This record gives sequence, C-alpha cells and structure tokens, in this order.
Amino acid sequence: MTTTERLRHKAAGLLVVRLGSNMKPPRRAEEDALGVKALLGRYPLGGVILFNGSWPETRDTLLDLQRAALQPLLVMTDMERGLGQQVAGATTFPHARAFSALDEAEEMTEQFARVSAREALACGVHVTFAPVADVNRNPDNPVISIRAFSEEPGRAAALAAAYVRGCRAEGLLSTAKHFPGHGNTAEDSHAVLPSVTDARAVLEATDLVPFRAALDAGCELVMTAHVAYPALDPSGRPATLSAPILKRLLRDELGFDGVVISDSLHMGGIQSESQTEADLAVEQLRAGVDLLLDARDPEAMIEGIAAAVEAGALREDRLDEALARTDRLRDRLTDRFGDGVFTDPSKAAGADEVGAERHRGLAMHIARHAVTAEGKAVAWETGEGLLAVLVKPHASHLDPPEQPLGAALREALPGVEYREVGPQVEADELAALAEEAGAAEQVLLALVAKPAAWHAFGLRPEQQHFVEGIMRARPTVVAVLGSPRVLDSLPGAAARLYTYSDAPSAQHALADALAGVVYSET
Repeated sequence: MTTTERLRHKAAGLLVVRLGSNMKPPRRAEEDALGVKALLGRYPLGGVILFNGSWPETRDTLLDLQRAALQPLLVMTDMERGLGQQVAGATTFPHARAFSALDEAEEMTEQFARVSAREALACGVHVTFAPVADVNRNPDNPVISIRAFSEEPGRAAALAAAYVRGCRAEGLLSTAKHFPGHGNTAEDSHAVLPSVTDARAVLEATDLVPFRAALDAGCELVMTAHVAYPALDPSGRPATLSAPILKRLLRDELGFDGVVISDSLHMGGIQSESQTEADLAVEQLRAGVDLLLDARDPEAMIEGIAAAVEAGALREDRLDEALARTDRLRDRLTDRFGDGVFTDPSKAAGADEVGAERHRGLAMHIARHAVTAEGKAVAWETGEGLLAVLVKPHASHLDPPEQPLGAALREALPGVEYREVGPQVEADELAALAEEAGAAEQVLLALVAKPAAWHAFGLRPEQQHFVEGIMRARPTVVAVLGSPRVLDSLPGAAARLYTYSDAPSAQHALADALAGVVYSET
C-alpha cells in the first residue's frame, strides 16, 4: 500500500456517511444502500448515519453493509424520540420537553432510554445522537425548543444524565449535543451561523451544566454546535472549528476523552464560500473533531484530508488519535456483546424488541402524564357540536395524509368534526372554515408548535390571523402540540392544554384528555 493509499484509508475511517434521507428528494435507507456499498468497497469508512428506514428491512440492509465493509461500521442515527423517529415500525416517544412535565421525570427518562436502546441495538444501530443537552434559554429558539429537556439548567442536567444512564445500562452509545450549548440562539444553524454572546460566567451557570452531567454519567460521544461563542473563542469561529472550545474547554477543563463528532456538514452554519468541504474537514480535525458527519462529497473529503497530511498541513498522528478513539467505541460494543455483534444484532437485543407493544404502552403512559392544562377544565362526553381544527405551520413530505389527532378524536369523541389547516391553505378555505367555526357550539384549536430545520418558529401569518379571529369571536379551547411559546401572541383562550410534543402518542394523549380520560390541571 502506498503512502497516499494508507492516508486515504485513515481519512476514510473518520467519515460517517449518509444512508437514506428525509430531505427533498427523500430516499429510503434501502434505496441508498447500493451507493454506500460501492463506497465501502473502496474505503474503510468509519460509519453511517441512518435516515428514513423501516423495520425489518433496515436491519437487513445494515447487515448487508456490515458484510461488505472493510472494518465494522458504527451505525448512528438521530433518535431523540426513539428509534421510530428514523425507522418506521419502531417506537416513537414524545419530545424531550414532555419528560420534564412528569412527576417521575428521571425514572421515566431512563426507562425511555433503555427501551430505545434495545430497539436500536436490535436493528443494528450502535450510537444515538442524543441526549440534547441544551438548555432552552431563548423562547424564540427556532431549532431547539421542545427538543431540550428544560429551560432550567439543573432540570436539563438531571434528565440528560438519566438518558445517558439508560443507554449505558443497555449498551447503546450516547452523544451529548450540541456542545457547548445551542439553547440561547435565535437563529437556525441549519441555515446560518448563530452566535451566543453570553459571558463565560453565564455559560458556566447555564449551558455547560447539562454537558458536565452527561459527561459525568458516561456519555461516549459529544457533538459540536455550528455556533460561535465569542466568550470562549474571540475569533468568532463556530465550536466545530474551534480548538479553544474543543481542546481547551472540552478536553482539558471538562476532561472528556471520548469521541468528538461534528454536527451534519450539510448545515449552513458550517458552510464557507471561500473553502471547500475538504478544507473545512482539515480545519475541524486540527481543532479537535474526531468524526466528520454527513459529508456532501465523501470521496473528495477523503482525498482532501490525505493530501493535507502529505503536504504537511495536518499531522498524521492527529488522524491516528481520532481513529484510536473511534476504535474504542467498537471495542466497547464488542466487550459488551461479544465478537460478531456488528454482523449479528441479535447478540445485543432480540428482534421482538422493535415496536413492542409494551414499548408503545410506555410512550402512551409518558404522553398522557405529560398533558398539562390551565384555565377552566374541559371534558367533552361525545363531542357533539364540537369543531376541532389542527393548525400545522409546516408540512413534510413524510407526513401522513391526516395527522393522528383526527382518528384519535373521532375515537374518543365520536360526534366531533375535525379539520386541518396546513401551510398551503387558500384564503377562501380559511374564510369558509372561520364561518364553520362561528356556527359550531364549541371550538378546539390544536396548534402544532415545534422546531423545524430551515423554518421559522410559530404560525404562519395567515394562520395567526385565522386563529386570532376565532379566539376573538368566541370562547375557544386551545391545545398546543409542542411549545407553549406559541400562545404568547394568543392570549385569551378559555382553556389551554399542553402536550409539549406532536408525536403520535402526544396527539392520542390529547384526545384522551379532552374526553376526560386523563387530565392534569395546574
């Protein structure tokens, strides 16, 4: 093997490439497998990040890729809400913020993590990109919001640590993100580079608290934020490119010796008009990143890293250091589950774990007990005379034709009339629906309020006008499927209910609450 080939192989081991996509145009994991397999035939890649899978097809796809790989692949995925977030047929849980509303929040968070870990391992997934260890300090945050456990540092720390403990109990590797804290941003790092301008003392008392707790609990990876922190690095570089943040703070001060992984390199917060993706990868490695996530052009990045080492712009021992840390993740899995775990997920967990009825029951238990309310309690017996309108600011190509709330309400309240207002609604449709609301005996507005990449937070202007008109005209019950922040501009509801999530379980829990099955008044 030539020097260049050796360096290419080392560089490839630091890449985690995409398998499947939820972005337009969407691609199922199985549809992406052929291209990833071809890449694996040329390079010993470090791992894959899984999107848009299905059970059990994705497990079989991952096994096929492991057999083709030159070294065991670390399979990773965003599963903040459980494996069902990325693998259809697996269990999906409410958003993290819902757990903070529970009386037994730490116990339930740890149990949720254990269940999710077993499902992930049974599918051949080894690393969860969770917990979100951010403190949702900025109510206008468009990308964190209900993905964070809490607005309070101590609460967020306790639940992040509980999640890590649950993963470690089952053997799944966890990732605290987005270091050193994405919670006080008002911009979306998917689109731009945000900046957190707080003083170091403020960051120590807020954003860093949950990360310290997650590290103390034993999380194996930390994901960087594509966010600038002038108090930590006056250069204004994002944390992903900052040696003062990744080496001085994370390694030296916090004592973390695990794997540092970048956030997705598809995101606008890490893009540069003057540098190639490969150039930025070299800068990340010099700054202290060990694994490079989701490159647009993996082969160009591999070539660029190898060329930088040959030119003396990057030390080869920096690659060796990062590879050694990544190998320790593989060793940890092998030590826990034995040889062959990468090509036989059954060594880690049984196939019957994925989407198990008891797991779905846990998700419903959490969702029901997270429902909270303010104002006059409402419990409709049959739903006769009730018009329920779900208002959804953003639509995904992955959304079902109708949200689960429709079927849930019709089952719980057979007399209900259910409508949906999506982002592309016409003015005449809104006018007709407003007239229908005026004629109804009772009106429920269910507002989806959640973070969405590349989208502004909150209702669209025409939706806001529609909702305000109904609330001015009559007493209205408002249910928020997500962040209560959306009601700051909508005072005057007769009653308000919060689920802190729009997950299917949260939508079913809302229907139960409205029918009087579960109701927790504050």
